[in-house]
Amino acid sequence: MKFLLAAINAKYIHSNPGVYSLRAFARTKIPGADIEIGEYTINHQMDLILQDIYRRKPDFIGFSCYIWNISYIMEIVRDVKKVLPEVEIWLGGPEVSYDAKKVLTREPDVCGVMRGEGELTFTELVRAYLKREELCAASLDLDHIPGITYRAESGEVVERGPQRLLSLDEIPFYYDDMAGFENRIVYYESSRGCPFSCSYCLSSIDKTVRFRSLDLVLPELQFFLDHKVPQVKFVDRTFNCKRDHTLGIWRYLVEHDNGITNFHFEVSADIFDEEELELIGKMRPGLIQLEIGVQSTNPDTIKEIHRHMDLVKLKQAVDRVYDYRNTHQHLDLIAGLPYENYESFMRSFDDVYRMRPDQLQMGFLKVLKGSYMEEQVAAYDLKYRGIPPYEVLSTKWLPYSNVIRLKGVEDMVEVYYNSGQFENTVEMLLKHFDSSFEFFAELASWYGRSGMEMFSFSRNQRYENLLRFGMEIVSAGDVETLRNAMIMDYYLRENVKTRPGFLGEDMVEKRFSKEFYSRESRKHRYLSGGRYDTDDPRLLRKLTHIEKMGDDYYLFDYTRRDPMNNNALMIKLHPED
Repeated sequence: MKFLLAAINAKYIHSNPGVYSLRAFARTKIPGADIEIGEYTINHQMDLILQDIYRRKPDFIGFSCYIWNISYIMEIVRDVKKVLPEVEIWLGGPEVSYDAKKVLTREPDVCGVMRGEGELTFTELVRAYLKREELCAASLDLDHIPGITYRAESGEVVERGPQRLLSLDEIPFYYDDMAGFENRIVYYESSRGCPFSCSYCLSSIDKTVRFRSLDLVLPELQFFLDHKVPQVKFVDRTFNCKRDHTLGIWRYLVEHDNGITNFHFEVSADIFDEEELELIGKMRPGLIQLEIGVQSTNPDTIKEIHRHMDLVKLKQAVDRVYDYRNTHQHLDLIAGLPYENYESFMRSFDDVYRMRPDQLQMGFLKVLKGSYMEEQVAAYDLKYRGIPPYEVLSTKWLPYSNVIRLKGVEDMVEVYYNSGQFENTVEMLLKHFDSSFEFFAELASWYGRSGMEMFSFSRNQRYENLLRFGMEIVSAGDVETLRNAMIMDYYLRENVKTRPGFLGEDMVEKRFSKEFYSRESRKHRYLSGGRYDTDDPRLLRKLTHIEKMGDDYYLFDYTRRDPMNNNALMIKLHPED
């Protein structure tokens, strides 16, 4: 009997650790079980996914269901039964675990739902199906399997009690090799559960945090290091909730750093202690990156969503890590939370912006099935989309008109802040606004008044649009300063020999440039080592760029980029050059 575990991911670079974990666990308990994995993306044509499943000819399909893929999965479910009428279809994952009976009532082609953690439940299902096949039995014995909701032969929907929670040490490491994971994010789990009770999050339902023993974790991390995996993303909900666990992993990464692999952690920055912060300071730039969920700085909101956060300590920790300049920090905000209106969100945004995160992620509340937030829909007058991802439309504090305004701000922040391509220009323009939020809101409004769609523009056009916006803001005396800031931003990232017109005339005299590269090819005062060990001035010119801003000349070196932001090294040339 062939079992297929199918996952439809949001992007190609993603993978689904759930299906790999289910297969690995089942194989340890049932050696020889024929279990395949089919990974697809929501960008695949549904017809091609259907064709692939059909060619595999599975007897059992288990689909991994999340808010980002449930509509695609149900489309496949309804069609796969037409071409494989005998196949047994089961669903699992958070999008079906909390209303399993409704799912089965609504979807007659689905045999059952695996609720909650799936490793043990899937293994017991495999045993049941194999036993039926071995005995050539007509019926399937599911009465003894907890953690499932299924349709009995009578048509009645039956729901069994919860499955027991496994120790994480019972779950095998599911990366045998890295074949198939090239150029993809690798996910890893060293703990399950969360000690906090945030009302919008499903992790708050299970407050029992289980940790994988460091005796297992450290050799598994070494596997990733040995294979020089570009990025390992820990899926732990609050990675640093257990100090010894955190320090054990981070010390190992510092001692065994391969100079390549980046590790991503979701943390609560306000619970960092001095030893943890000192350890971060010793890390190679880019060894780790931190995702920190601030969500709001409104104390009434924080209290209402049952979040425990010391904002003062959080800011101190973020500032400390910022000063190291070796660790990307992504700070998150959620729009649409209770007690947060437009003005309150503006203050939260400005509070977080002042912490200088490498990325400021603006998200919108998603009302997840089974969450406490879902129970408060009436109390908050909370309206949300009726289809996944169930995103907020309005609350009693935030009308839909302001949600639209915040969407515009989100677009501007994503392009003009999170990309890191416009840092000097944005900093210069911010001086003309009372707050960072006001700047991004006005930029969004300017795009709207101009009838322009942000994401239809090329990178050069986005530079030009920001310059046009800035020209309407700054005084005539600041125009040169504005243009120089954009020139700096542009050439920090772009080694472009054809100058775009919006940057104005190239002020570097041809004679100066020619003499500089000729002299540098002989003396190597600024450019030496590696590809610069040459006496060919043309090669030196190809690898660098010179700009004149005001009375000063600057050299942009593209072979020495900052590992934190990918900017070229910018060197001010001395007058004698």
